[in-house]
Amino acid sequence: MAAKTEQVALVTGASSGIGEAAAHELLGAGFTVYGTSRKAAPGENRNGIVFLPLDVTNDESVAAVVREVLERSGRIDVLVNNAGVGSSGASEESSVAQDQIVFDVNVFGLLRMIKAVLPRMRVQGSGRVINMSSVGGFAPQPFMASYVSSKHAVEGYSESVDHEVREHGVRVLLVEPFNTSTAFDASVVRGDNPLPVYERGRHTFEDILADGMKTGADPAVIGKVIVAAATDPKPKLRYPAGSGARRISMLRRLVPARIFDKQIRKINQLNGPVRAAGEGVRP
Repeated sequence: MAAKTEQVALVTGASSGIGEAAAHELLGAGFTVYGTSRKAAPGENRNGIVFLPLDVTNDESVAAVVREVLERSGRIDVLVNNAGVGSSGASEESSVAQDQIVFDVNVFGLLRMIKAVLPRMRVQGSGRVINMSSVGGFAPQPFMASYVSSKHAVEGYSESVDHEVREHGVRVLLVEPFNTSTAFDASVVRGDNPLPVYERGRHTFEDILADGMKTGADPAVIGKVIVAAATDPKPKLRYPAGSGARRISMLRRLVPARIFDKQIRKINQLNGPVRAAGEGVRP
């Protein structure tokens, strides 16, 4: 049995990367922390964090993990929705089934978790749901459309639900990292129908992604931002995490759309000649 403390946090996708860092930072801040991963042994203790198995795409698994935490500790004060997958390739290169995989984890998995914990948080009269978004939740990224659109969905859902539950003492908040030094690029859904016409752009994006994982922020930086979202007396809706994320967030708000658009194309080396309408299309 986990020791009962005043504050209990549940972190999904906690076996590595940002989720692991968030779990350790919350533990250091005095929380009883439960972490989840698909292959965790029930009740396994990893350096003070109690792990439980969870598949966020499965309703029964979600209900079971929330029930287990409540049986062990009696409450859930913070839910960190971190479990997620990426995408890579032009939109035309991925099947709808592949797009659905991304959305089932990143969007509907998050919805399942929120719906499972909100009844208890309302009864408690307090709680924080911290949803891991991304710079991709408010800015475009070519050759990553499924992932980016899933994070746009998370942003809209979070802000809307935050208004619904705020009067019950519950907040729904967003943490928005940029490049982070994790194995994110290893858990990416890649299009199963690669097309030569997109090959150059796809490879350019893959290089950008790989470089971002190598040079990105330490996950502990993001973990500390998550603790801030969990503990701030007057929490903000959005927490850009890391200097790169703060810079892009500011530019998105202040720079004219035409200039921001031009910069996106420059970074992704998409500044080739534009074809006239219908050019190169055979009847």
